[in-house]
Amino acid sequence: MEELLPILSEVGFPIIVTLFLLYRIEAKLDVVVNSIQGLPERLRE
Repeated sequence: MEELLPILSEVGFPIIVTLFLLYRIEAKLDVVVNSIQGLPERLRE
């Protein structure tokens, strides 16, 4: 158990940061996809 704690602290933080950044990028990509999908309708106007 004592050996497992340092490994989790070294690896856990980068994993959490990576997941957080992926979540933020996914939300921004959804906005970009919606904008691109609405573009043809806007061009018709």
